[in-house]
Amino acid sequence: MEGRPLTTAPADPPLDPGYDAAPIDDTIEPGKRLIRLPADKGLSLGDRVANAITRLTWRTPLHALRLKGRFPLKLLGVPADPVPGDPRAGTAIRAGHFLHRGLKLPLGDLDFASLTVAPAFADYLHSFAWLRDLAATGTRADGAPIAEAVVRHWLGTHGETVSEPAWRADNTGWRILFWAAHAPLILSSSDLVYRSAVLNHLARAARHLDRVADKTRPGTGQMVAWVGIVAASLLMPGGEPRQVFGEAGLRKVLETSFYADGGNISRSPQAQLDAIMALSMLARTYDMRRMEVPPFVQEVLARAVPALLGLLHADGGMGCWQGSGATSAAHVQAIVAASGVRTRPLKQARDWGYQRLVANKAVLLADAAPPPIARVTEAGCASTLAFELSDGDERIVVNCGGAALTGATIPADLARGLRTTAAHSTLTLADSNSTAILPGGALGKGVTEVELDRRETPQGSRLEMSHDGYARRHGLIHRRLLILSPNGRELRGEDMLLPAPRTRRKGDKAFTIRFHLGRNISASLTADGLGALLRLGGGPLWQFRTSEGELAIEESLWVDGDGRPYPTEQLVVTGTAPAGGVSVGWIFKHIG
Repeated sequence: MEGRPLTTAPADPPLDPGYDAAPIDDTIEPGKRLIRLPADKGLSLGDRVANAITRLTWRTPLHALRLKGRFPLKLLGVPADPVPGDPRAGTAIRAGHFLHRGLKLPLGDLDFASLTVAPAFADYLHSFAWLRDLAATGTRADGAPIAEAVVRHWLGTHGETVSEPAWRADNTGWRILFWAAHAPLILSSSDLVYRSAVLNHLARAARHLDRVADKTRPGTGQMVAWVGIVAASLLMPGGEPRQVFGEAGLRKVLETSFYADGGNISRSPQAQLDAIMALSMLARTYDMRRMEVPPFVQEVLARAVPALLGLLHADGGMGCWQGSGATSAAHVQAIVAASGVRTRPLKQARDWGYQRLVANKAVLLADAAPPPIARVTEAGCASTLAFELSDGDERIVVNCGGAALTGATIPADLARGLRTTAAHSTLTLADSNSTAILPGGALGKGVTEVELDRRETPQGSRLEMSHDGYARRHGLIHRRLLILSPNGRELRGEDMLLPAPRTRRKGDKAFTIRFHLGRNISASLTADGLGALLRLGGGPLWQFRTSEGELAIEESLWVDGDGRPYPTEQLVVTGTAPAGGVSVGWIFKHIG
């Protein structure tokens, strides 16, 4: 499964001659399509009871007895980690502190019994993903004493006590993968008691996942749990029965975790990256045993990679969708290379819900589906009909992003705000979200249907979308038309509010259309107040014009893939829609 890293090109590059790329259905079918929100009735009563019983047994001697092994253990090999670590984070560990999304934790203050860091930081520690970063710097002799000390501490606190988040299914699955791939860092000790404790924990972790993986929340986390089961079966003697059980479970969960076009059910690019990474690490475990990777794993990777590439801008970096930040091109390329899949970006992910328009150096990405169902995401965003636009290496229109990247610079209150419709480049009506975000954080009522019509014409790529998120509350349908010119130098748009069928007219409604600007753009209003000049950091000049409403320039922010926010600006068009609706035309145009 060795693959060459992808090279970044201004637009979708041609494939290498002679390379048999993964086939993808990337045809643009003209005509309207209706995309519905999948039914989300939450967990069934049986599921809730099963989950409650599972959690209860963690607190009793019963689960501990189940986790005891019968035979001495050993690793059958050390699989390669196909993804390089972060040298900056690894250097920080060698200097005496963990570093994660702007937060620092001195090794001397590490207390696994009472971690006070952000949840994502705690997962970074409990999953032992930091071993990859530590391995990226210095020699094994330098890193092994640090890694061993932390593993000893973790085993002393959580080795015999099953609790969350340390033993949560996804953290346990990741821990099996990272302990196996970086076994030289944690098993170099001559202390036989310690080595036995490490190996016994791998066996206990696998038995734990045998019992809880099927009861885990659907999505990437559940998939990682099953990946951990299969990996454990390949790593330790006598794993053949578990391999049969694990592969059957993994195949089942992959069928429910991904749409037919390769996108994951949470609609999160970050979850897509994690899923590809976990499956790639599992593939290396098969390679270590000189065993063939199951075809169903290869098939999912072949679909998931082009879907992910479909959300990349011309610079190779990721767009900001469903809580993800603008992950760097280098990190995305490393994970794609680890998959061994070389293919073109998917232009139309019909089920996943993202549309990609490419013209010359311009790339437009649009959200053309309802938000994900509530039970498969913790950072779902009300972003329907939002878009992003880039010109070569420059982002022109973006979404704020980063709602799932809590840390030192993204506190919980800000993360909640980043999930709102106003944090995305689309229209808001009556200062409300197109899909409600409930006080507990779950997604509520709102968009249930998106109508989509995409066509390729001599005048350019034409994308027309509408959603019903405001129909019940405000009696209006939001329809958005986007036309990207063939040379990529002009984007014409129109936002329409139309009376919803079978609803009462509810009077005038205030609307706001937001266009969040890229990090390197400075904007200035024109004299007539209906336009703005946009100067990009590299020198090019773009112009924005609107046909209706009042135009203002306001402060905004943009979050990168590490959860770091940067101050930016946004163009804000405001107006009032009567009960009969309104239409606002606008244009972004390259002028020099």
